[in-house]
Amino acid sequence: MLQCIHTTIKFGGLTAVNDLNLKVNDGEIIGLIGPNGAGKTTAFNMITGVYKPTSGAVFWDETDITKLKPHQITVLGLARTFQNIRLFSEMNVLENVMVAENLRARFNLFESVLHLPNYSSREKKAKEHALYLLEQVNLREHAYDSATSLPYGEQRRLEIVRALATQPKLLLLDEPAAGMNPQESEELMEFIKKIRTDFGVSILLIEHHMQVVMGICDRMYVLEYGNTIAEGTPKEISGNQKVIDAYLGTEDTNA
Repeated sequence: MLQCIHTTIKFGGLTAVNDLNLKVNDGEIIGLIGPNGAGKTTAFNMITGVYKPTSGAVFWDETDITKLKPHQITVLGLARTFQNIRLFSEMNVLENVMVAENLRARFNLFESVLHLPNYSSREKKAKEHALYLLEQVNLREHAYDSATSLPYGEQRRLEIVRALATQPKLLLLDEPAAGMNPQESEELMEFIKKIRTDFGVSILLIEHHMQVVMGICDRMYVLEYGNTIAEGTPKEISGNQKVIDAYLGTEDTNA
C-alpha cells in the first residue's frame, strides 16, 4: 500500500531523515519507534505531504505522491492524527467528525449557501455516517457535548474517529497513547485492533509506550538520528542489540 523509497529530508545542514525505506502492506499494523528527535514525526510529515523530501519518493498503491498536497493525499486514502490533540474546541463531538465527512462532499458553494436538495441530502448522509462512527467507538452519547469536555482518552478516540470519517485505507497515528495511564493504554491497544478489524484499515503508528507497540504491531522500524537502525517483528526488535543500546535500554542488575 505505502512505500517510502530512499526518502531523505534535510533542513539546512541537518539531515532529519536519511534514506528511509519503509513499507506498509494491506492489513498490517506497523510501528515506528526511536528516541526523541529520531525523525519519526518528520517521516510522517513527508508521507502526508506536509514536508517534501529532499530526495527519494513516497508511493501509494504504485502512485508517486511525493509532490502532492496534504488534502490531495487524504483524498487518496491516507489520514493521520497528531502528537498533540487537535480537536476543534468550538465545536461539539459530532461537528468535529462531520468536518472530516465533508472532505468527500459533492456539492458546491452555491448549493450550500441556498441549502438546495443536493446539499441537504449530502449533509443528512454525512450526519448519519458520523453518528454511526461515534456509535462504533462508544461516543454516540457524547455527540452533542463539547469536544474538549471529554476525558483525555476519549478525546484521543475522537481524533481517531475524525480521521476515520475521511474513509482512509491507511491510518497514521502519532503517539496515540501519549499522556495515557496504563489502563487507558491497554484500552487503546484493543481500540486500535478493533479499528483494523471493523474498518479494514492498515495502521502506521509512532509510539513511545513499548507495551502498546510490542502488543499490537506486526512489524516495526527503529530510527536513531534519522537513520533506520533496525526492522523486524516485535520479538526481533526487542532482542536487537543496536535497538537496546539506542532506545530500549537494559535493566541494571547491580542496582
